[in-house]
Amino acid sequence: MTQKHSMTTPDRRSSLGKRMLLGAGIALALITLFLLGAGEPNPEWDIILRYKAYFITPLAGALGAGFSWFIDPMRSRGGWRKVFAIFASVIVFVFALWIGTVLGFKGTYWH
Repeated sequence: MTQKHSMTTPDRRSSLGKRMLLGAGIALALITLFLLGAGEPNPEWDIILRYKAYFITPLAGALGAGFSWFIDPMRSRGGWRKVFAIFASVIVFVFALWIGTVLGFKGTYWH
């Protein structure tokens, strides 16, 4: 008898938090590298606008990584489902990073 994954299983719940933290960390590292090369922010910008990308982009990265946790049961089935789950996870994570970056820079570096 095999044990099915459920949201009430402690291991499954804790792995969601770990995966979202990993996604947020990756997004934070990428946005930090980008902003280090962008130069000084415009002094006319409000303090919130200067650091908005540091909050929004990691949040989007965490949501994109959380999607891979939700699709994980499909990946464990193997075959074409595994390939689809991996492909969908990567596409959603990259899309979330892109949207988070655009929203983070809206009104500042990108007008």
